[in-house]
Amino acid sequence: MARLWIARAALALTRIPQCPAAPIALAAAMIAGWATGKVGIASVVAITPGTPPLVIPSWPEVWHSFQVAVLPQLSLTLTNAVIVTASLSRELFPSTGSIASERRLALSSGLANVLLCPLGAMPMCHGAGGLTAQFRFGARTGLSPIIFGAVLLVLAIAFADHAAALFALIPIGAVGSLLIFAGADLAISRQLFDGKPSCLWVIGATALVTISVNPAVGLILGWTAELIRAAIVRRLILERPKP
Repeated sequence: MARLWIARAALALTRIPQCPAAPIALAAAMIAGWATGKVGIASVVAITPGTPPLVIPSWPEVWHSFQVAVLPQLSLTLTNAVIVTASLSRELFPSTGSIASERRLALSSGLANVLLCPLGAMPMCHGAGGLTAQFRFGARTGLSPIIFGAVLLVLAIAFADHAAALFALIPIGAVGSLLIFAGADLAISRQLFDGKPSCLWVIGATALVTISVNPAVGLILGWTAELIRAAIVRRLILERPKP
């Protein structure tokens, strides 16, 4: 029931122009959880400033992380965090979206990971889901990620070890409800319906293999299938009788 009313509230708020629907829905869910006694706030809210220690990884650690984290995640990062995010940016912001090109997204993700790794940062990247969710809930300018980043910095520096406990105050039902919107917007993409009929079998085969096997195999199959499709289309065009 909680997820249902949160989803309904978020959906209603998205109808209001420039309304920050997601923060309002999350705040309401946290207050409801506190009022019903499902979450407690007194035991976790404690200002304990701290800064992350500087740690330089050794070469064995770098090689181990490359094997267990980089290679398994590479295909998903290339597709979701670079290719799809760049395409979605151009779709959502036709006049300025080209700024977030594939090259710039890959470069900024790489630099962020290399520079912040010694400070203990988790692997990070851009994401089509995050862009879709922020756009879906009212974000239209660069002020949105600035606010988001500032809040995270305050939580990380001012609350240090208590930051994770503060995030736990957000009911999982609220998070799931917001993810439903982002997932639905990505699944029901305009490009999917505007695509050429010859692209449908490429999309279907890629999606099937990605779900049933893994994203890496799906990516390779998708590239191969698209090369075959493009070659067949070019040949049919060349063989078409000229008027």
